[in-house]
Amino acid sequence: MNLQDAQRLQQLEDQQAVRICISDYMRLCDDLNSPANAQAIGELFTENACWEGIGDPYASVLGGYQGRAAIVRMMQRYVRQPAHFAMNAHFLCSEAIVHEAPGRLRGCWLMLQTSAFSAGGAHLSAAEIVAWFVRQGDAMQMAHFTTRRLFGRPVSHWNSTAELPVPAETPRLAQVQENQHEL
Repeated sequence: MNLQDAQRLQQLEDQQAVRICISDYMRLCDDLNSPANAQAIGELFTENACWEGIGDPYASVLGGYQGRAAIVRMMQRYVRQPAHFAMNAHFLCSEAIVHEAPGRLRGCWLMLQTSAFSAGGAHLSAAEIVAWFVRQGDAMQMAHFTTRRLFGRPVSHWNSTAELPVPAETPRLAQVQENQHEL
C-alpha cells in the first residue's frame, strides 16, 4: 500500500471512529440512569475538552464546561431517582464530517431529541451539533462539543395505547404467485 492509500484508509477509519464516538455519546445520554453512564460519557472526551451550549437559550440554560471532570459532573446532575428522563431518544441526521488535519476532524449533525420526564410532561427539541474530534490511539475523542437550539416545544405525550393501524391481511406473495400459475 502506498502512502496516499494509507492516508485515505486512515481518513476513512477516523470518520468511522467519529461516528462511533458520537453514537456512543447519544446512546449514553439516552440512558443516564447511573453514575457509571455519566463517567462513560466523560471517557468520550479528551482530558481538557470543552462542552458548551451556544446561542439562545442553550448558552444560559445548558452553559459551558471545561475539562472531562466538569463534563462528567454536569452529566451526573441528570442521574437521580426517579430518573430525570422517563424516556429519552436522540436522532442524528444530515451528517457532515470534515478532516481538518491528520487525526483531527469536525463533525456536524442535526439532532432531534424526544423526551418524556419522570416529573411529567414531554418535549420535542431540535439542535445543531458541531464537535471537534482528535484521534487517541484507535479511537476518537471529542475535544470540543457544541449544541445550538433550533427549536423546542412541549408535547402532550409520546407513548399511546391506541391501536396501531395496520393494513388488513392480504395474500402472501407465494400464494399470489401460486394462484397466477393455476390460471
